[in-house]
Amino acid sequence: MLQCTAVTHVPYAEALLALATMEGGPEHPPEVIEPEDFVLCELGDHDESAEHAGHLWAADTPDDQDLWLLWSGTGAHRVHRLDMLRLCPAVLSELATRTVTTCAFFDHHPGPHSFSVTDPLGDLIAAHVHSEVRRLVAEDDAPGTPDAPARSTALAPPADPKPPTYPTSTRPDGDDRRIPPPWTSAPP
Repeated sequence: MLQCTAVTHVPYAEALLALATMEGGPEHPPEVIEPEDFVLCELGDHDESAEHAGHLWAADTPDDQDLWLLWSGTGAHRVHRLDMLRLCPAVLSELATRTVTTCAFFDHHPGPHSFSVTDPLGDLIAAHVHSEVRRLVAEDDAPGTPDAPARSTALAPPADPKPPTYPTSTRPDGDDRRIPPPWTSAPP
């Protein structure tokens, strides 16, 4: 089942107060949440009568209660509430792999358990991150070092008495290594 796509702005002042006063809350709530934060409903597809829900904080308490932001309605009719809710007791046991997966939602949540909900956008983002990591690792494994770029095999222009100078710039990805000019007058 696909994840619900409802998104809402986190009510900053109310969330800070809830984080600061909850048992097992963070030591510094302003480091956990920012005024511009949004949450995506984590539940699977559900009907309009059920509230959307986004997890805000896993409390460090013996009774397994976490802080959730629940909301319903849209636009000016959107209503938010923050609530400490017990975790869902459901588990998925896979005998072949001997793994046990607990439901990450709150007790009595609407819709399927978290282990049955898929997040295509999250999967797409994760795939992109993994491909970028593989690309960067492959670049690091290439011959040459970051400080001495590999020499170009392209034809060099005729040597002038005074070689031209080229501006250098930083990479658009934030890497502080210099981008080499498109060709070099040094022999290969």
